[in-house]
Amino acid sequence: MWIKILAGVVLVIVLFIVVVALQPSSFHIARSASIAAPPQVAFEQVNVIRNWEPWNPWLKLDPNVKTTYEGPAEGKGAISRWVGDKNVGEGSMTIIESRPDELVRLRLDFLKPYESTCTAEFAFQPEGDHTMVTWSMDGEKNFVTKMIGLFMGMDKMIGEQFAKGLTDMNATVAAKEKQ
Repeated sequence: MWIKILAGVVLVIVLFIVVVALQPSSFHIARSASIAAPPQVAFEQVNVIRNWEPWNPWLKLDPNVKTTYEGPAEGKGAISRWVGDKNVGEGSMTIIESRPDELVRLRLDFLKPYESTCTAEFAFQPEGDHTMVTWSMDGEKNFVTKMIGLFMGMDKMIGEQFAKGLTDMNATVAAKEKQ
């Protein structure tokens, strides 16, 4: 009887491992929003790395997060490093490509809660007196990330933060325009 129970448990574990292993090894998350400003104004919110502070959704998850900046204030080579609680973790982001009013590409290096590297991108598309901003992220999933993804969808979890960040970016831009 115990052998049958043990065999059943082993079978469930093996099936779980197979299901996890068969999950996609990469991910892509993207959200877009219309920002009530021309492309150069929206671009400046991303390209000037300190401008992230009012609208970055992760900074709001931990009011005690420690952020430092290195390199140039804007454009390629600008770096932001952070150390926060379990909601924010620890890592850095570096602007690796900057095309005025069109694109900002970043390398994200996460150290905690687990190590990984991703690429994020902001694309700016003019639409009359507004700009369509698309915030996306691409990365590889290791076994642990695949397993977590079975229970918490990365697209929903991160996508909701992207949407919130874009909404807050729009509010930040609107407030500056009123000044």
